[in-house]
Amino acid sequence: MVYRKNIVITGASAGLGEGMARRFAADGRNLALCARRTGRLDALAEELTAAYPGIRVVTRELDVNDHDRVFTVFREFRDELGSLDRVIVNAGLGKGQPIGTGYFTANRQTVETNLVAALAQCEAALEIFREQRAGHLVVVSSFSALRGLPRNLTAYAASKAGVATLADGIRADVHGTPIAVTTLLPGYIASEMTGRAGRTPLLASAERGGKALVKAIESEKAKVYVPTVPWAPLSVVLRVLPTGLLRRFT
Repeated sequence: MVYRKNIVITGASAGLGEGMARRFAADGRNLALCARRTGRLDALAEELTAAYPGIRVVTRELDVNDHDRVFTVFREFRDELGSLDRVIVNAGLGKGQPIGTGYFTANRQTVETNLVAALAQCEAALEIFREQRAGHLVVVSSFSALRGLPRNLTAYAASKAGVATLADGIRADVHGTPIAVTTLLPGYIASEMTGRAGRTPLLASAERGGKALVKAIESEKAKVYVPTVPWAPLSVVLRVLPTGLLRRFT
């Protein structure tokens, strides 16, 4: 397994991004962290460098919907650290409403952030990886990507299906090269996003979910359900569930 020293994480100021940053820092990795909320991001960087003085943590303010800035920030990270070994496309948005109920703006923002902005991040990462002739792209999709889902999840599931397919295409394109591509399909892991959803069955703690995410990333497998149990077995069920039951239980 290739050791990836310099790791970019987008959406790193909270939730899954923050959890992954903490675990990689504890393992001695250098981190390039970006998010919109610079106060939280800088506080995290200060905490991690104090706890693990052997690592470097660099930060940038970044709204991933500012596509030109995505390219600028990734190049700045590369220049500061000397190389980028892994880029984790994690920044995302979970808001949405049933289609046709007057909330097009919310649904559009979800798709733009989770798919179009993810494309910008993948483009920026792959430009650098192709120049280096090495790298590991990690795309955080969702268990929701497996099938179209009703109500508030419709646009979200569509956006995550899109980004999973994007990762599939990139993986095929770089097959046989030193560039690896991993798609993560997390189930429900405690975070700000799942917190807004209220009580959710099968919710994994942030601790368990964070461990599972980092383990999945380090495996560098093509696709990984996170945590594997129960989400890998449930993926089989979701694909064949009748539409009436799907609507009732999602």
